[in-house]
Amino acid sequence: MAKNSIGMVELGSIAAGYQVCDAMLKAADVELVLARSICSGKYMVMVRGEVGAVQAAVASGSTAGSFSVIDTFMIANLHESIFPAISGTVKVERLDALGIVESFSVASLIEGADAAAKAADVQLIEVRLAMALGGKAFVTLTGDVAAVESAVTAGAAAIGRKGLLVNKVVIARPRPELLNEMI
Repeated sequence: MAKNSIGMVELGSIAAGYQVCDAMLKAADVELVLARSICSGKYMVMVRGEVGAVQAAVASGSTAGSFSVIDTFMIANLHESIFPAISGTVKVERLDALGIVESFSVASLIEGADAAAKAADVQLIEVRLAMALGGKAFVTLTGDVAAVESAVTAGAAAIGRKGLLVNKVVIARPRPELLNEMI
């Protein structure tokens, strides 16, 4: 069975982050994708695996993290463009319309980026996760104007359901210099 499900627990305590990471890894057969401190004294733990295992790991992490938990998610079938955008390996030759969605939490931003990528034919450029951002996160994407508007609307709606949307922007014809600022 494919291990294309991911889950995350985002915490307001670094100490609790280590405890949650341990609890998540002990709870189920999951692979640790990322566990690190992020800006503003927060900590995030991301795992991947089969749906049931990821659900069990996130539930265990949420329980272990208790009052330190800021946000969580579990996505059963993650869009394939998310990890390259997180790792910064996406190559963009030309910037068409530009969409940006910004969130107060890393977890909600990944959910929003996944929703955006699934909603329309767009290319994710980058998913930036709370480093040098005061704990916030954002996604940038490109495509034709209608697709970018649709993707940004879907991503913002996913984040907005948690009340964590900072802003969303669509620039129909961005100057080429903006691409240089993103890479």
